[in-house]
Amino acid sequence: MPDNRICSRVLSCWRHKIIPLRADRLRRRARGKGAWFLATNPDATGPTERGFHPACGAVAALIEKATGRHPYFVGKPNPFMMRSALERLGVGAADTIMVGDRMDTDVVAGLESGLKTALVLTGVSTRADMERFPFRPDHVIERLADLGDILMKE
Repeated sequence: MPDNRICSRVLSCWRHKIIPLRADRLRRRARGKGAWFLATNPDATGPTERGFHPACGAVAALIEKATGRHPYFVGKPNPFMMRSALERLGVGAADTIMVGDRMDTDVVAGLESGLKTALVLTGVSTRADMERFPFRPDHVIERLADLGDILMKE
């Protein structure tokens, strides 16, 4: 069983925008107690009103470097999350659209789960960024409010 004190300590410190847990203590606890290293997603940054800030992937990288343990991402782009959500909602992939602002996690999560996808250009990925990926979203929209027009046509 993992030592939940490690997870709650790190997460509570992140909430306050400080991570005071010393790397040697974190490494000792993570290895010695067999703690699982779970993270929600590998997003390095996230948009805010004041620009981009470090997101879960950045914090996970810090912990990974300090402990030598790799995180298991339970959220996007992990298809398990998508399948679980579809099952819980009682809907099929063909009737669902994944909407997000990142090509590397949101759009790929939808595609790998058999969902239609929409990239919203109000966040991280831009039209130019799309060229770096070997896949494309089904729809590209300037703002979330444009999604209604797409859904009405389908």
